[in-house]
Amino acid sequence: MFLKRFITVLLLKTFALVSICAQEVSVSIEPERVQLGGNMQITLSIKNEQIKNYSSFPEISGFIKGGISSSSSTNFINGKMSSSQSIIQNYISQEEGTYVIPDFNIEINKKNITVKGKSILVEKSNGTKRNTPFNNFFDPFDDPFDNFFDRNNDDFYEVEADAFLSLTTDKKSVYVGEGFNTTLAFYVSESNVADMRFYELGRQLTEILKKIKPGNCWEENFNIENINSIPVVINNKRYNQYKIFQATYYPFNDDKISFPSLNLELIKYKVSKRPSFFGRNKVEDYEKFYSKPISVNVKELPDHPLKEDVVVGNFKLRENLDTETIETGNSFNYIFEIVGEGNISAIDEPSIDFYKIDFYPPNSEQMIKRERGKVFGSKKYSYYGIPNEPGDYDFSKNINWIFFNNQLEDYDTLKSEVIIKAFGDRKDKNIILNNNSKSFIEFIQTQSNELKENKKHFFNSKFLSIIIITLVLITSTFLIFNKNG
Repeated sequence: MFLKRFITVLLLKTFALVSICAQEVSVSIEPERVQLGGNMQITLSIKNEQIKNYSSFPEISGFIKGGISSSSSTNFINGKMSSSQSIIQNYISQEEGTYVIPDFNIEINKKNITVKGKSILVEKSNGTKRNTPFNNFFDPFDDPFDNFFDRNNDDFYEVEADAFLSLTTDKKSVYVGEGFNTTLAFYVSESNVADMRFYELGRQLTEILKKIKPGNCWEENFNIENINSIPVVINNKRYNQYKIFQATYYPFNDDKISFPSLNLELIKYKVSKRPSFFGRNKVEDYEKFYSKPISVNVKELPDHPLKEDVVVGNFKLRENLDTETIETGNSFNYIFEIVGEGNISAIDEPSIDFYKIDFYPPNSEQMIKRERGKVFGSKKYSYYGIPNEPGDYDFSKNINWIFFNNQLEDYDTLKSEVIIKAFGDRKDKNIILNNNSKSFIEFIQTQSNELKENKKHFFNSKFLSIIIITLVLITSTFLIFNKNG
């Protein structure tokens, strides 16, 4: 009886604990109604625990992702401490209409949370407020006499924006195949007093990307999802940088790369010449900001037999061999991994020239990272090899990979440093031979792959099928009559 009661209490406490834990994490979507160009937020909150990791927020039709912000709080109540932390993903509305956010999953601290979706209404911004009981109560931005006195635009003046749009590259001259970083960013001075905000950024970026990408380059796009403010200093002046686009380009040929002037339109408010406590003190206007056209010169690589095939960058070699001694006829695993900065996608497998060791086609793995304005990563080739004769094999003489080192401005070679010792009897290079002493692989490569019907086999199969069907019919008939009898 005591055991039963103990188990019951334990289960109740467990369920209570689960219920409490379930309440520790919450996700909210606010507000349900926004003006065109306004913000909607998805807030991820957790109590009494730190947010260590979380998955990406969903893409929402009619909105583009803005910046991510965070907040935290700690309270002491009746001698007990409680804390909360929130991650806020901002969304900027792009088009009018009603948008349905479907149910979605998000992961926080490796726990999957299902979030119920909702509808969001995006209204046209007309400078008026919705009819609520609080309208015109005490709002310095709303004019209770707007319906009676319409102000002329001449009553407002423009505030000069201390801001600019800039397209930059980290290099002015590169070799064919050498990567250069390209960044489009909007800069706003810390002393700027003009009231501005981004306008239809998604649509504008689509048009910008059509103009910015060179036709003769491979692109590694950094895929900026969140436009955040980064403090920078330019000519001893403090700015906030809003990085809009970033990519690394690798030219295919020596044609000069030219980027045109790009423009970005922002909403900028005019300010009233006669500000009043109840009056409308600003009106919406637009201003375009233009970047300067820039170019990058591309140089040919120096003469070399592999000039057209080499990758340009800065690389090093990582190797791994599962054994240093092996008996002839047995297999070993060898990894040749190229690591560094450059066009990782263009890296091809190393040159292997071995007669006494059979190497089979490798498996390959690729890893690319785009961080801090650089593209780097690795390309790994995994080989199986079988030594046919005993002896010491120095891989440095037979395995290498050639590239153009852009820091040295010269061709460079990654050479293996592996040495493997094989012992045992000499093995035939090819175990399966035909009458002409050719290898099985060589033999099948010279033979026709045309499929031909085997008449003899066909008739044998047909005859066998008839026998099987006859036996099945006889057995079925016997069972039926036996049952009836």
